[in-house]
Amino acid sequence: VMPQTVEHLDILHLLGVRRGIFVITKADLVTAARVAEVEAEIGRLAAATSLAGAPILPFSFITGEGLERLLVEITQALRSIDRIPPSGYFRLPVDRVFVLQGHGLVVTGTALQGEIRAGDRVRCLPGGQLLRIRSVQVHGQPVSVATWGQRVALNVSGQERPSLERGHVLCDERLTSTSERFDASLDVRPVAAAIKNHQRVRIHMGTAERLGKIMVLDSHDSVPPGSSGFCQIVLSEPLPVLRGDHFIVRDETAQTTLGGGMVINPWPRVHRRDDPHREDRLQILRIGDPAATAGVFLDDRDEFASTGAALHQFLNLRGEDATERLRGATAVKVVRVDGDELFTTERKWNALKEALVSALREFHQAHPLEPGQEMEVLREKLRPVAAPRMFRAFVESLEAERAIAREGSLLRLPHHRVSLRQDERQAAEQITQLLARHPLTPPDLAQIARETGIDRTRLGQVIRVLERERSVVKVAPDLYLLRDAVDVVVRTLREEWADGNDITPAIFRDRFNTTRKYAIPLLEYLDAVGVTVRIGDRRRLRIASSVRL
Repeated sequence: VMPQTVEHLDILHLLGVRRGIFVITKADLVTAARVAEVEAEIGRLAAATSLAGAPILPFSFITGEGLERLLVEITQALRSIDRIPPSGYFRLPVDRVFVLQGHGLVVTGTALQGEIRAGDRVRCLPGGQLLRIRSVQVHGQPVSVATWGQRVALNVSGQERPSLERGHVLCDERLTSTSERFDASLDVRPVAAAIKNHQRVRIHMGTAERLGKIMVLDSHDSVPPGSSGFCQIVLSEPLPVLRGDHFIVRDETAQTTLGGGMVINPWPRVHRRDDPHREDRLQILRIGDPAATAGVFLDDRDEFASTGAALHQFLNLRGEDATERLRGATAVKVVRVDGDELFTTERKWNALKEALVSALREFHQAHPLEPGQEMEVLREKLRPVAAPRMFRAFVESLEAERAIAREGSLLRLPHHRVSLRQDERQAAEQITQLLARHPLTPPDLAQIARETGIDRTRLGQVIRVLERERSVVKVAPDLYLLRDAVDVVVRTLREEWADGNDITPAIFRDRFNTTRKYAIPLLEYLDAVGVTVRIGDRRRLRIASSVRL
């Protein structure tokens, strides 16, 4: 057993290899005692690794010693593999890229998960370029389909010459994301030095190598030799990383293997050291229950809800498998929006509901004469932010349970009703009296405020109540007419212009004894509500108009 053998065994252990056969080569050159000595040394070496108890076989290529037993052990090992096929979409870390005359570009690697066929489209990450698979081979033999665990050669083509090299990953086109940081469980080799917080290292994952920095997430600032802990690794360049991926950590000079681990969150946020729930969330991610893991992922995202594609990619599961494993999960809430499924959590849902109800309660207290608050204003104000169509579905759900009420684009609490107090009703009477004094040449809001002494803010609130009560009509900013006055104008137009004659601003002004200052806004209002139709600088009565003003 040489030093490099020890390091290689540690790497196999860190990568999670659970089956293996130790072969003592050149057994014909030593005595049986030396073979037994090496067997004992291997047994001690493997005792603390994932290959403890693996068969140890003396072998000689020259004499054939041990060959029959080796073949039996290999056959038994293959037959006893009980690993469930990985559920995720196809991924193949690229280890070689070359051009084959008459065929074009060929890419080789070991498939991590999924299946691949000729004609499939794959994505190259990093980069995102889409490629077409022209043909597939396994160990030099053409096949209709290649699957996880196999050595695969892919003949690929693209619209442009692909930029492919060792370290890239060919994957199902539904996989789109790369990572510049990831959370992981980390094991440090017993013979290595402690890994310290902010230590610069080299990360080996798949066939890629990246410089990186380790942020220790445990209460201590280092992970001692022979120990494990949580860390966040910040990479110098992005990598396609998914949950469950194994990696190796070597020192910055690439001289020594320090440890390795497994990715538990490929897209984490930067952790606060004073976060009391950080370790609990990391433990849930490490255990890997899909429902609990999905809950942590969805809770940690800034968005109120996530698409199924984002959630499935985070879980490293195919869409149908993720849906099956999340069925009945109490922590995850599925919302159907325009035929699509969006995912959030009960905690986020209830928090947004409480925030919305609280915001409406505060709005009603501050603006008792307003019927409600604009839905879009609330959406942008509340946290976490919900996309517009998600927020509509959220509001509809709260409407159904009578937690809120909606009138057009306004939201209110169910019990909220606009009613004027005695002093406000007196102000309303003052306003209507002023508007009635000159029905078609009324004072604007500034004049009303001066004549009545009513504060502009309060005046605006009261007149909007009158507008909702259909006592007044807003024909322009700061210009209101009594509803009865507008009704008289409409009735006169329908009686006197029923023959289709043109209505000019001057004719309108003279007929209703007003001025251009008021005639133009009123005509534009009548255009807007469908009483008249403008043709150049003239109007005509819209025939068969039954518009409710």
